[in-house]
Amino acid sequence: MFEKSHAGDRYRLRFHRARSVVLTDEELVEIRAAQRTFEGAYIRTALGQFSFALVILKIFTSEFYSFGALFALYGTGVLLTSLLRRQQGNKQFFSEIGEDGLNQKRFRTSGNVVVVLTALSVAAYASLLGLTLRLGE
Repeated sequence: MFEKSHAGDRYRLRFHRARSVVLTDEELVEIRAAQRTFEGAYIRTALGQFSFALVILKIFTSEFYSFGALFALYGTGVLLTSLLRRQQGNKQFFSEIGEDGLNQKRFRTSGNVVVVLTALSVAAYASLLGLTLRLGE
């Protein structure tokens, strides 16, 4: 009833389970390049947002603290989105065994991650605009 197969048993590469596969040099290069490109970009963006938030909180007066908090929240959102992207990226190199017992290649674009980041950015920019307009009062 509650039996669910482990992800390492469901995903396969060259008919080997994902948790026991030995990758070739070319596959390792491809996986590492994807990690550098996607995960690195998200982590660098989040660190940049955290750094900017810290600069705002340390240099400016207390009326700008809400700006610093906004950038810290935005950095946290980007960091959480990077975890989602990493989870999806780890699955894209493997095939999944379908319910019919056949291997099915799973490739997903990062469209849903782009939608999440777009919504996060629009919300942050709208909040930033609102904070800026309220600053003059």
